[in-house]
Amino acid sequence: MNNEVKNSYQHKENVILTKSKTFAVNIVRLCQSLQGEKREFVLSKQVLRSGTSIGANAKEAINGASNKDFGNKMTIALKEAGETEYWLEILFETGYISVEQFDNLIAECRELIKILTAILNTLKKSLTN
Repeated sequence: MNNEVKNSYQHKENVILTKSKTFAVNIVRLCQSLQGEKREFVLSKQVLRSGTSIGANAKEAINGASNKDFGNKMTIALKEAGETEYWLEILFETGYISVEQFDNLIAECRELIKILTAILNTLKKSLTN
């Protein structure tokens, strides 16, 4: 089995891991603020779960046993990023987060979506060659 794509993510500075971890920290801080200052617990738990899951799944993918395992976990990370985008939109549209908070977090989230999509496209190409 060709593990070239998966292995390339294990042995160099990994952009998806770095950016998803930074994003997770920002999401945790957002949730601390939402729960502490605004006393909002339901939506904050949703965005906390999905926003921190992106990096956890990417990390698990890199340590996966095969390209199939890698692809499955990266696909889950992409789905979690899409869900996080949704929760951020809801938080913004209901007035729980400011324009500035929304703009910063949604930009980070959409960048993760682009990176994950590129990773999955590269994987698909490598598996068809």
